[in-house]
Amino acid sequence: MNLNFSEEELQFQREVREFLQHNLPAHIVEGTANNGSVFVEKDIALEWQAILVKKGWAVPQWPVEHGGTDWTPAQKYIFSKECYHAGAPMLIPLGLLMLAPVIMAFGTAQQKAEYLPKILHGEHYWCQGYSEPGAGSDLASLKLKAEAEGDDYIVNGSKIWTTHAHLADHIFCLVRTDTSGKPQHGISFLLIDMDSPGVTVEPIITMAGDHEVNQVFFDNVRVPMANRIGEENKGWSYAKYLLEFERGGGFSAHRIRHELDNLRRLMAAAKREDTAFDSHGDIERKVARIEIDLKALEITELRILSAVSGGGNPGPESSIMKLSYTKLEQDINELSVDVLGYTGFVMNPVADGNPVRADYISSVVPRYLNNRAASIFGGSQEIQRNIIAKMVLGL
Repeated sequence: MNLNFSEEELQFQREVREFLQHNLPAHIVEGTANNGSVFVEKDIALEWQAILVKKGWAVPQWPVEHGGTDWTPAQKYIFSKECYHAGAPMLIPLGLLMLAPVIMAFGTAQQKAEYLPKILHGEHYWCQGYSEPGAGSDLASLKLKAEAEGDDYIVNGSKIWTTHAHLADHIFCLVRTDTSGKPQHGISFLLIDMDSPGVTVEPIITMAGDHEVNQVFFDNVRVPMANRIGEENKGWSYAKYLLEFERGGGFSAHRIRHELDNLRRLMAAAKREDTAFDSHGDIERKVARIEIDLKALEITELRILSAVSGGGNPGPESSIMKLSYTKLEQDINELSVDVLGYTGFVMNPVADGNPVRADYISSVVPRYLNNRAASIFGGSQEIQRNIIAKMVLGL
């Protein structure tokens, strides 16, 4: 495999760097660096999204007819790498990278025309309704009921761990439309307006003190059948398709390398303050192991990107990606806390229900605490191993 960029690709890299230098605001970089949550603040993400939309670079993963870039896999790789290197935030993926591919693949022409432009321009801000109390990793046991009544569904039940539900104006949900057969065969994929009568959002405060996740209750919520994606009772297939993009449809290696660079800066600062820091090299050995595994992750991402760029979906390899990047990110989080020691446990004032991160140091422990959940969300690590055993190894 030739990993060297061509002259045309190097020219594109220079173009991206110049664009970022002149168009990435300093306050967005600062807000991204000090963020301790899974996603950056909504306002920061949408401001950066608007800048990229104006340039035509917001959704390189989308087909050109819907606003994509028609970039080569190498160009997408370069763009992602340069964005993380410059400190740009990851755009909120719930609508852009998770729901949108499902609408493109299974939605009607009317649904594509209605939803895709609004997702692209940030007019719709989506959250994901998958997990329920008692239906997380065993998602097929979900019970949120949608009963047909005329041209509508009447929806009752709840969803939990719903990221940014308190900020979203729409939610895409898996709902139970049939209980007569296998659990997987009675699920439908429904789009719901969060302003609908009967929708209630209750906050869940994380260990880090953040309000990022919620429980959403549905009490006789009326949803038009026209808001269903694809066929009734076929939602399980659409959900699995979406999860492949959630787990392995982007570039995690660049984000992890950026976090590894931050860890190295913490280590350098610790050595300046204490010449005996890591005198036995224990932390350096762990960092070297991360470097090796990260290189393997980068190569695997390039292989998957090639498949996706050819019109395919990530496939079961996305489960390998989920296992790999989750472990690497958690390892970096843990080492960062080790390096800081007690100085990482700084108290932050609270504004609007969330701690105010004054600097990167104050985000290290919250990032560690929030990222413990990465072993579960998007499908637990145990579920990913089962998928790999069945779909990749043929066991």
